Amino acid sequence: MGGHPMRKLPKYVQAWTDRETGRTYFYFRKRGHKRVRLPGLPWAPEFMAAHEAMLKGTPIEVAAKRTLPGSFSALCVSYYNSAAFKSLVPSTQRTYRLVLEKIRSEAGDLRVATLTRKDIQRMTDNRASPRPYRARWFLKVMRSVMRHAVTIEMRDDNPCLGVHGPKLKSKGFHSWTDAEIEQFGARHPIGTKPRLALALLLYTGQRRGDVVHMGKQHIGPKGIRVRQRKTGTELVIPVHTELTRTIEASAIGNMTFLLTEHGKPYTPAGFGNAMRDWCDQANLPHCSAHGLRKAACRRLAEAGCSASQIAAVSGHKTLAEVERYVRAAEQARLAADAISKIGRGGN
Repeated sequence: MGGHPMRKLPKYVQAWTDRETGRTYFYFRKRGHKRVRLPGLPWAPEFMAAHEAMLKGTPIEVAAKRTLPGSFSALCVSYYNSAAFKSLVPSTQRTYRLVLEKIRSEAGDLRVATLTRKDIQRMTDNRASPRPYRARWFLKVMRSVMRHAVTIEMRDDNPCLGVHGPKLKSKGFHSWTDAEIEQFGARHPIGTKPRLALALLLYTGQRRGDVVHMGKQHIGPKGIRVRQRKTGTELVIPVHTELTRTIEASAIGNMTFLLTEHGKPYTPAGFGNAMRDWCDQANLPHCSAHGLRKAACRRLAEAGCSASQIAAVSGHKTLAEVERYVRAAEQARLAADAISKIGRGGN
C-alpha cells in the first residue's frame, strides 16, 4: 500500500473493497463530518494532503482539488453540497454516495455536457445483469444528480428522461406466512430477544431502522410514537396486547428495547444481520426483517382494514403501495364466498 503494506491506516480513515471489482477505496470518516473519499493510496503525498485538509475541516476544498470543471466528479461535489442531497435521510445519502463514488472511480473525468440519453441507457443496461436492481438504483441516482446538473446550468436538459430501467421479476422481500411466524416463535419463545424483535416488527409494521430506535419512553397513553427515519412521517400506533405481553416478559434497555450482546443499541444493518441469524436458526432462510413489515400489512388487510387504515399503521406515503394487500385479501374472501355458493357435489 504505497510502500507501506503493513502500516496502520491514518486516523479516521476507513477502507472499503468493492466485491465485484476487488478495488479498495479509502474514506475519511469522523463523527460529525460527512464521509469523503480520499484520493490515491494511504501515506502517498496526494492522499496525506487531502487527509490533512479534512482534519482541518475543509472537505469541500479537498474534493475540489481532484476534480475538473464540468466533469462528473465536479457535478458530484456540487450535488453532495446541495439542498436536494442534504434533504435525503442519512441512509439514502449513503446509498447515493456508494453509487456515485463507483461511477466517479470509473469515469470521474467524463464531461457532463456531452452525456446523451443513449449513453445513460447504455450505462443502465450494462448494470442490468446479473442484478437488475442495481441498474434501477443507478438510474434513480443518475436522474437526481442530472436534475441538479440542470439546476446549476451544467446542462440544459436531463439526459435520463426517457431512459428505462430493467423490469424486476422478483416480488421483493418474502412476506411471512402465519405458519412461518409460528415456526419462528416455536424456536424463539417469549422472553427471548429474537421473539421481542419479531413482536416489534410484526405489531408495529415498521422498518428495521425505526424498530431499533424504539424504547419504553416512546409508549404513551395512545400508543407507541414513531417518527420514521426514511420518510419523516410521525405515527402513533396503539400497542397490541401481544406486543405488551412480549415486552413485559423481555429484558429491555433503558432507551431502546433491543440491545446487542455488548449492551448497545443495534444499527439498522446490525439488526438486519441479527434477524438473518435468528431466521436461519428457525430454519427460515427465505425470511427477513422487512418481510415482517409486509406480513403486518397482509394481516391488517385480511382483518378487513382499508388501504387508508393500513397506511395509518405502516406509514406508507402512497395508498397504491398498500392497496395490493387489500385486493389480495378481498380476492380471497370473494373466492371463498363464491365457492361456498356452489354447494356439495357441484349441484
